[in-house]
Amino acid sequence: MFLVTGATGDLGRRIVRLLCDRQKPVRSFVRLTSRYGELEYRGSEIFIGDLQQDKDIHKACQGVKYIISAHGGNGNPAAVDYRSNIELIDRAKEFGVEHFVFISVLGADRGYEDAPTFKAKREVEKYLQASGLNYTILRPSGFASNVLTLAERFRETGIYLLVGDPKNRASIVSTDDLARIAVESVDLPGAKNQIFPVGGPEILERREIPQIFGKIFDQEPFVVNIPLFMFDGVRSAIGLVNPFAKDSLGTLRVLLGNEFFCTSDEIANLESIFNFKLETLEMFLRRYLGV
Repeated sequence: MFLVTGATGDLGRRIVRLLCDRQKPVRSFVRLTSRYGELEYRGSEIFIGDLQQDKDIHKACQGVKYIISAHGGNGNPAAVDYRSNIELIDRAKEFGVEHFVFISVLGADRGYEDAPTFKAKREVEKYLQASGLNYTILRPSGFASNVLTLAERFRETGIYLLVGDPKNRASIVSTDDLARIAVESVDLPGAKNQIFPVGGPEILERREIPQIFGKIFDQEPFVVNIPLFMFDGVRSAIGLVNPFAKDSLGTLRVLLGNEFFCTSDEIANLESIFNFKLETLEMFLRRYLGV
């Protein structure tokens, strides 16, 4: 039995689908208010609970052989990104879980002090490494499924909003590839007790993304480039009214202001261990957009 947290998110939903397609028993940890009907229809067991409640995590982990932690903080990194994962790890030890897959973030080890999510993920990584459990830690770059939303907006308007330095580089990973890597990590000796940066096969400058959109839709992109200092000004103004909101925007500020890409050697290592070719951003978008 696999337990998947964040099962109705972009990544978690794909993980559950893949497990169901492979006829693996899977328990999806979901909130009562989430849309989990598709997962139930596909054959997943549904566990309705709250990741901020230790008793719910305790119940969800019973009878589980593998855990894939794919949930995000939803604005509360301390409680959800950090505390819930610590509880998951403790219960995994209690119930003899054989392998724990943790979805972290590329750059978690860089010490970004202004990014609560990065700090929480890094502390969970260290706790998991010291736990005695078999683990795989995946540090993905940006999800291609997030870019899909931008592509849909571009198709409607022809406008692309780019905040920050257009030359900043990223290696955006196919969310389907990341789901496959997460699922297959539990069986591959080469993935045992390893940390993997996970990105797409290309290193793209951010200004290249609207060019990909233009190529797909045969439309010249109109790029609006907003300097990062304008974002900083808005964030500071928000902080005067709501300091918590300013802090929560710290992670976004780090994402906008820095580069997040995998080296060619890191990608080659991933493709070798998991034995498949990673999908480019353009290929991912064409599959989902039908163009």
